[in-house]
Amino acid sequence: PHAGPVESKNEAAMSELVPEPRQKPVVPMKPMGINANLLGYIGIDTIIEQMRKKTMKTGFDFNIMVVGQSGLGKSTLVNTLFKSQVSRKSSGWNREEKIPKTVEIKAIGHVIEEGGVKMKLTVIDTPGFGDQINNENCWEPIEKYINEQYEKFLKEEVNIARKKRIPDTRVHCCLYFISPTGHSLRPLDLEFMKHLSKVVNIIPVIAKADTMTLEEKIEFKQRVRKELEVNGIEFYPQKEFDEDLEDKTENDKIRQESMPFAVVGSDKEYQVNGKRVLGRKTPWGIIEVENLTHCEFALLRDFVIRTHLQDLKEVTHNIHYETYRAKRLNDNGGLPPMTAETEENHESNL
Repeated sequence: PHAGPVESKNEAAMSELVPEPRQKPVVPMKPMGINANLLGYIGIDTIIEQMRKKTMKTGFDFNIMVVGQSGLGKSTLVNTLFKSQVSRKSSGWNREEKIPKTVEIKAIGHVIEEGGVKMKLTVIDTPGFGDQINNENCWEPIEKYINEQYEKFLKEEVNIARKKRIPDTRVHCCLYFISPTGHSLRPLDLEFMKHLSKVVNIIPVIAKADTMTLEEKIEFKQRVRKELEVNGIEFYPQKEFDEDLEDKTENDKIRQESMPFAVVGSDKEYQVNGKRVLGRKTPWGIIEVENLTHCEFALLRDFVIRTHLQDLKEVTHNIHYETYRAKRLNDNGGLPPMTAETEENHESNL
């Protein structure tokens, strides 16, 4: 009878020590599709229009590089792509103008406007590439130029007082012109693509495709694809960067059927069946540049400009530039080396 209150005290003490059973965490419900009729219109979809307005105000940069031996119609093709004289054509070498001893790099900037959208286009030409007797390492100045643009962007990015919009001079796309020999790729082609595919988006193009018959063209395209595969050369769009099944299906079709694009460029207009078309006149008729039965120029144009332009910019920024940036910061223990000028800026900022 006397033990009762003592026991009850002990029980109370025990209950204080024993933790209460935890409640199970509430599992969040799956987001449900809201019935717009019930709740009315919110307006989330206007974000697309807001982004469009901002892009139209600021415009955007696109930098395209053309590489290949002289005489393959690089300038003509770029002019045809953008339907304007964006690349200077060298109409044969003048006596004063000697063939460049090494690869020169010339960048020409333009602003192209269409439908209220402004594009700051830079065409980077590489005269002298593959034109020497000894073309050993002639891709080095090109790789140096591409890396210099990454370096320029990185320096702007790590500045304490950095610009809101860093000028983008990075090469988004490199059109590599393959000579229409009908045989196989030259060692120079393989060497260039092997080195440069790691730092830039390479799109292989068979130049002056009107010099081959349809059978020769199909055979040459298959041979080039096989050689690139055997040599482990990745061209754009790279398999490992496909983000989803839709991208993979679309890009697989391009990789297996279209690449490398066999193209013909021309900035001359002709009248065909009452329509004005860009083309090349031959004794047998007019080769229409934008006619898919004549050449694959329209496929290349749609690919570079109408479907993959934004992706070319994103892969450049998120993959190639990111790789350069990580390596650069890693080698320098975190930051690019400070020059006297940047040190002064740093101190004044502090």
